[in-house]
Order: sequence, then C-alpha cells, then structure tokens
Amino acid sequence: MRKTYNGLVASDDVTCRFRKGKVTVILGGSGSGKSTLMRQVVGLEKPDSGTVHFGDRELTSLSRAELYEYRKKMGMLFQASALFNSLDVFENIAFPLREHTKLADQVIRTMVKMKLELVGLRGVEGLMPSQLSGGMLKRIGLARAIIMDPEVVFYDEPTSGLDPISAGVIDKLIVDLNEILGVTSVVVSHDIESSFKIADWIMILFFGKKIAEGTPEEIQSSEDPRVQQFIKGSPEGPIPFTRTDKDFYEDILIP
Repeated sequence: MRKTYNGLVASDDVTCRFRKGKVTVILGGSGSGKSTLMRQVVGLEKPDSGTVHFGDRELTSLSRAELYEYRKKMGMLFQASALFNSLDVFENIAFPLREHTKLADQVIRTMVKMKLELVGLRGVEGLMPSQLSGGMLKRIGLARAIIMDPEVVFYDEPTSGLDPISAGVIDKLIVDLNEILGVTSVVVSHDIESSFKIADWIMILFFGKKIAEGTPEEIQSSEDPRVQQFIKGSPEGPIPFTRTDKDFYEDILIP
C-alpha cells in the first residue's frame, strides 16, 4: 500500500500479512508510518494505491455501509483509550452493543461484566473515567474493544504513558486475550521491550518503508545495522535522527 500527504510519502508500498491467531507488532519510531498503515488497514483511510484484504473481501472497494459491517469484526484500543468522559465505565463498554445490536439490557449487562472480568476490573462499572488511573483506563478501553467479540483486535501504542507494572499488565492481557479469545492481534508500538515480550511476528517501519520483518529471534539477530540501531536505541548508526534532509533519508532506506 502507498499513501502520501501533500507530497510526503507516509506509507511507501508496504506489503504486510497478519497471521491468524497470532500477535503481530508493527515497530517504528515517530513518523515511521505505523499509524498511517493501521488507519489504512482498518478502513479509516484509503491507500492511494494497493489493496486491503479481510478474509475473502477487499475492503477498499466496499461501500461505507459494507465497510461498517466489516468493522464490527474489528476491535480497537486507542492510544489515549478514547473513553467518553460523560459516561460511566459500564456505558462506555456497552456503547458498541447499544449502537450495533438490539440485545436486551440484561444480556448487555452480563456481557459487560464478563469483559471486565477478563481484564481484571470486576466491580468498577459505576466509576467515571476521571476516577480511573492510566492503567485502568487502558483496560476499560480494551474491554470495550473486545465487547463485540471481534476477529481482530488492533492496539495503538497500548503501553504508552504507563508505569512499568501497568505496562506489564497490558502486555500480559494482550497475550492472554489473544489465546483465550482466539483473536488475531495487531499492535502498533515503539516500545522495544514490550514488543519482544508479546510478539509472534514483528515488522519494522522506517519513514514509510518496511525495512525488516520476522520472529523476535530473527529481528534480534538481524545483520541490518538500521535494525540493530533501532532495537538497541543507539544514537550512533545509519539512522541519523538529527538529520532532516529528505534525499539523505531516501539514500539510506535501501541497504
């Protein structure tokens, strides 16, 4: 897929496949094209060229109504959780069910309690988002993301802004829910430690291009100096973050 904004290439002919039932992590620094790729995959934006396939359907050719139907099979945990501040925890999690189903209130109540149990937050239904910690907000957002029993769950920087213990809880939930629910998980992140703990497969993006992919072990043993510099967080190497010359970056994208 390819996507440009005002002449700036944000996604440069990236080809990817998310393995069913596995956790795929899309790694990259700020401005690497991670979020652009995710927006195209979930149908929030259409690529300038290329296609997006979900099962046996090609999503970029669907009408808006058809795309909305397919999105019901997808769950999304947003970076800032994106909860409604005016709604309590119960209504935040129940919101997709009220919007997209005609389930009875008692059924909705049971489903919300089940999802809260899965994320380890039983009994907080009546609290408001302002009463929750950052880690709790993420877990409530995750409960809402899985309330429709999706086939795929997307995570946008799930550990961003969390303390190490809360980040560890989210990492464990991603892995556990992936196994318990049998979903496919796609995680956008720049957190190296977290990514290597949860991933079955890793992609690394740099300025819109995919520069590496493989298992965590394959990424760690990569001989590409760009990959080694990124995963080690070294300021010295072929990726000069202090440079902004576009032509220079284009030169180093191809080894």
